[in-house]
Amino acid sequence: MPDHRPGAQRASLRKSRSLLIALFAALVVLTGATASAPEAQAATRKVVIVVGPVASEPASYKDSARKLADLARSYGASVKEIYSPYATWSRVKSAAVGANLLIYLGHGNGWPSPYYPYSTTSKNGFGLNASYGNGNSNVKYYGEYYMKQLDLASNAVVALNRLCYASGNNEWGAGNPTKSTAMKRVDNYGYGFIKAGAKAVYASGITSIGYVIRGLFKGSASMTLWNLFWTDPNKTDTYHFSFNSSKIAGVKAIMDPYAPNRYYRSAVGKLSTTTIGDWRAGS
Repeated sequence: MPDHRPGAQRASLRKSRSLLIALFAALVVLTGATASAPEAQAATRKVVIVVGPVASEPASYKDSARKLADLARSYGASVKEIYSPYATWSRVKSAAVGANLLIYLGHGNGWPSPYYPYSTTSKNGFGLNASYGNGNSNVKYYGEYYMKQLDLASNAVVALNRLCYASGNNEWGAGNPTKSTAMKRVDNYGYGFIKAGAKAVYASGITSIGYVIRGLFKGSASMTLWNLFWTDPNKTDTYHFSFNSSKIAGVKAIMDPYAPNRYYRSAVGKLSTTTIGDWRAGS
């Protein structure tokens, strides 16, 4: 039989209120944990930044790299920096193990180019130090053969900054490439990294690659790597075009020249990959 005494009713009411408060608090904690999960995942990402030997202006390349490193750290990322004259292949390969984002600044050696013959050991990769600590003219090219050996994290992203060839462009003073040549360069330059497991390879020949970092760490839940490409403040979106890779099924490339035959922005990969559900959640 129910107890109708005033004290018993007050006790029962207090117990009900306590139970409701406890349930509400648990709901708040659960909701907060769910909301913060993407941020927590983002803060565990590993970023590796490499600057190869550039004899003409090493300080400029290193300054750009340090700004990118500071930006990544501002989001809580673990950042490893390797700069010339200490950027040897063995050091880069070791540092890149498990990298979620691998950024390279330096010389590019792509294909097609005037430098015959074509070789997978030297084309479409990094220009690094041939030996440790011997200056910024000490260059050896490690091509797609080596890039395929990188042990990147699942859903990793690669960003190539201030290179010749990677975004389709020529070397300075060599005129402009044809559209077909530029397309082949972008497709070829992405190949080794994508075979290593990267979901996308972004290239910016003359402007900062910082937008890639911001998009990966702060992009919305619905942002794909294709959408991320268009967050670049240096986008033109006037002469852009896309095409399917001739080398890997399911891979697509997009190029955004700032003027006809001026190919300084590109992305290639499985660009439907998402920034939160895939990149931030990747191992």
